[in-house]
Amino acid sequence: MQSGYYDATGGMVTQFNRLDVISNNLANLNTTAFKKDKVIIGDFKRIFQETQDNMPIADNTKEAAKFLNSSIDTVPQISEQYTKFSQGAMKRTGNSLDFALKDSKLFFMVKTPNGTRLTQNGSFVINSNGNLTTKEGYPVLPSNYFQDSQLISIPQNAQITADQSGILYANGNPIGQLYIADTEDIKGLQKEGNNLYKFPDINAIKQSENTDAIAQGFLESSNVNPVTEMVHLIEANRMVEMYQKVMNSHMNDLNTDAINKLASVSA
Repeated sequence: MQSGYYDATGGMVTQFNRLDVISNNLANLNTTAFKKDKVIIGDFKRIFQETQDNMPIADNTKEAAKFLNSSIDTVPQISEQYTKFSQGAMKRTGNSLDFALKDSKLFFMVKTPNGTRLTQNGSFVINSNGNLTTKEGYPVLPSNYFQDSQLISIPQNAQITADQSGILYANGNPIGQLYIADTEDIKGLQKEGNNLYKFPDINAIKQSENTDAIAQGFLESSNVNPVTEMVHLIEANRMVEMYQKVMNSHMNDLNTDAINKLASVSA
């Protein structure tokens, strides 16, 4: 009798989780090179297909039908969450240490306390040791880092220029090349916060051969569309209100009606 109530509760929880993702996207509207997250809410047909594909017993049997009936949950749920790596708009800053990647599949490589990570935030600074780093202090790796472990060193008061392949010059003299990473498995990247991505296998990362990879003096904006996200926010709020009405209807109307009928039968 309460299955509808449980389904509505599950639907509300799903919409709460969806609201969290939308809110995080909106909060990072002005974060450089932020890539928005999206969720897919599982429907009965999708769940049925996934369950059928992974069924451990042969299809077309009574046992298979029993397995499907017992394992399929009709409660709405988030079946997948993923990051959309579409390109954000370019914003001119004029800062010689700002770099925007021209391809959404490319990344800068940085060294963090947790290991080597990828980022698309090209807003860099020079630390007290003269090394090129992110604003969080993570050294930006050069293309030959895995051969000699040397970081990018910037001479004091030098004018920094860069060509589109990522080769850096100090007062016209080459001082190194940015490691522009290209990954074969972009869906395998995991967000870690601070615009950092963890990759599962270093062998899946390679130095890009793109000679038109970066634009100096530009930063990439986030790919969050505020209008679209606000529409999704309103839609999710309305869904929560709808599920709440369903839950109230079950608790206040249907249950009361059922109790009255039972009392009538007993009398």
